[in-house]
Amino acid sequence: MIKHPLAFAVAAALTLAGAGQAQSARDYISVVGSSTVYPFTTAVAEQFGKANANFKTPKVESTGTGGGFKLFCGGVGVQHPDISNASRAIKKSEVETCAKNGVTDIVEINIGFDGIVLASSKKNQPMPLTIKDIWLALAKEVPDPATGKLVMNNFKTWKDINPALPANKIEVLGPPPTSGTRDAFVELVMDHGCKEFEAIKALEKSDEKKAKAACQTIREDGAFIEAGENDNLIVNKLVANPNALGVFGYSFLEENLDKIQGETINGVAPSFESIADGKYPVSRPLFVYVKKAHVGVIPGIKEFVAEFTSEKAVGDDGYLGKKGLIPLPDDQRKQVAANANSLKTLSP
Repeated sequence: MIKHPLAFAVAAALTLAGAGQAQSARDYISVVGSSTVYPFTTAVAEQFGKANANFKTPKVESTGTGGGFKLFCGGVGVQHPDISNASRAIKKSEVETCAKNGVTDIVEINIGFDGIVLASSKKNQPMPLTIKDIWLALAKEVPDPATGKLVMNNFKTWKDINPALPANKIEVLGPPPTSGTRDAFVELVMDHGCKEFEAIKALEKSDEKKAKAACQTIREDGAFIEAGENDNLIVNKLVANPNALGVFGYSFLEENLDKIQGETINGVAPSFESIADGKYPVSRPLFVYVKKAHVGVIPGIKEFVAEFTSEKAVGDDGYLGKKGLIPLPDDQRKQVAANANSLKTLSP
């Protein structure tokens, strides 16, 4: 039975004839989006597949948060995904793109928290970094110590930035601009690190747009290397190059503690506890977005949402915690589950 008004349009799209051949309805859930959320959704998909003989195991693809929303917002029907993973909240512009393409009812589910880490090989000596150090290492333009004016970043080693750090070449492997991890890194590290300099504060007063660009623009001279959406690839590169650092979600550090270590930031090491209690300075919420129009048409979506928001998955002792997800506080978690299972949609 089709319960949602748009579901008629979806059902029609799912059975469109193409090139003279009828296209059968898709009988599995399609999930795209964030590489950070990917391992959590994959774990839920596997659990869902084992526990529900009537439904196929969902297909989960890692496309990056921005890439996921592009696919998700493309429209309704079998050719468009049902769910998008995201390591940041959906942007207003993305909601508008969705609406233009007929995706008007979107269910937002905050599944928990994650930390963004700077990690290195265990062969390397740990580096006690600050957000200020990281910004100086990665910003395209930095204040000249003599004049205070912004100049091209010519720092070559970490010791150039801070005498307490080793003389290792600055080489940071990180996600591309389409990644929610990149967006969160810019917001939580770059935007904060730059504010410690008088030159940026002065620029903000005279030209806010230019100041924002100075804070957020990452250098392109090889010190920061875009390593794609595959966080496991970054881990492997860190093992091969002990002096390099990698930027990714805490869950990948948790899975690879035998090979890599997380650097302290502002004196706090990344850990389950430090992210949960807010002491670790680089943490962010993680989301799953559901296309309500596909519920009741693509089989199993509502049941999959129930599994994802269950205490056995996202609770304090849930199986996603063992993969590095930091649970929401109890009362918030219950409210999120209630909203998700009633398919409450984002406000226009």
